[in-house]
Parts: sequence; structure tokens; C-alpha cells
Amino acid sequence: MNRPLIIALDFKSRDEVDLFLKQFPNEQLFVKVGMELFYQEGPSIITHIKNQGHKIFLDLKLHDIPNTVKQAMKGLAKLEVDLVNVHAAGGKKMMEAAIEGLTLGTPLGKTRPACIAVTQLTSTSEKMIQEDLLITEQLDSVVLHYAKLAQESGLDGVVCSTHEVKRLNSELGRSFITVTPGIRMEGESSDDQSRVATPQLAKRLGSTCIVVGRSITKQQNPYKAYMKVKNAWEENEK
Repeated sequence: MNRPLIIALDFKSRDEVDLFLKQFPNEQLFVKVGMELFYQEGPSIITHIKNQGHKIFLDLKLHDIPNTVKQAMKGLAKLEVDLVNVHAAGGKKMMEAAIEGLTLGTPLGKTRPACIAVTQLTSTSEKMIQEDLLITEQLDSVVLHYAKLAQESGLDGVVCSTHEVKRLNSELGRSFITVTPGIRMEGESSDDQSRVATPQLAKRLGSTCIVVGRSITKQQNPYKAYMKVKNAWEENEK
């Protein structure tokens, strides 16, 4: 996977998506469709966006018993998205089932969607993991453990914060995908995120791709904001 900038389409409807995408007439984007949009519009929104030539990360964070996840992934594979995900907390058998389902559901002659596991949400803090989740290990150790399980399960990578990327690259290799949300430009509000970083820092730390939402979608000129983030992410690349 190249090092894409993924835009989070955190919108409520197809109409809002269309208004946003119309501002990028000459760009092939890599976009994230999450639960908010997918649950409102259903699978048709995937076809609608694909028909415009954009790549898609379908961010549904599957977390259930292995057979349920296997059958769900078998169905999602038919949508021919580029990237899907599960929660690593579902365990090794569940993640193995996800890959099995994706493989079975991928149309003949097509490439299986890449599959990554959410380690811990970027809204999760050290205090939350200790007090709410009753996990006694340090947050970065939990992320590394989940990432190792994901790799052993045959997944292609993980979702993590930028602050864990360097260690994951060292332990698991740079070919193991690290998708990092919680990206903000310098001086922007963190909002509901706990572990944030600028595009420049994410690049220095070795993120494979970054996911950017409000820093682009909530700006008065989304295209201008997109180019600003893109340039910061790609600066110094040959």
C-alpha cells in the first residue's frame, strides 16, 4: 500500500457526501466510510462512491464471535472496497475468521480487501484503559500485544495512534500497515481525541497512512484544507 491520505467522510447522508466530493473534481481520493454513513445509506453508498473512481476504507470495526465476523466479511468482500477492519479485542480466532470470510467473498480475479485491526481507539487514554476497561498493562504494551495477534492472524496491519507506530515498525516490520487517525494540523483542537499528531509528525514516526476528518471536512474550503494536509504529509517526498 502506498502512503495515502484517507479522508473520513463523517457525514449523515449521500447528499452531504456528494456536496463534499464535488469540490474535488480532478482528484482520486481515498475515503473512509464509517458507521454513521454506512448505517444510514447502506451498501449502495459504497457503489456510489466507487463509481466516481475513489478508493474506500470501510470502517465498521467488526467485533463478534468468529463465525458471525466470517460471514459478515464474506458479504463485505463483495462490495470490493480497498480496506476493512475489525477490533483486535475480538481475539485471534475472530481475526482469522475475518480473513477467511474476506477470501471466500472476494470475487474471482479480484484482490482481497486489505484487513486491519483496531488496537485501541485514539480517543482512549491511559486513565481510561486502567479505570474503565480494567486493563492493568500500559497502553502502548496493550497496543503492541494486539498488533502482534493481528499479524499472527494473517491481517495486513492495524489502526493505532501515531505514538505507537515507531515501536510497531521496529517489532513487526514496516510492511505491516499502520493506519493512524487523530491527525490535526498545528494549533487545531483535539476535540474528542486523546492521542493526536500533525501530518508531519505522523510521517516522521513512520505511519503508513493517516486518516483525517474534521481538519478537512469541517473547513470553509475543504479542497484548500485537503491540499494543505496533503502537502504536509507528502513534504520532502521525491
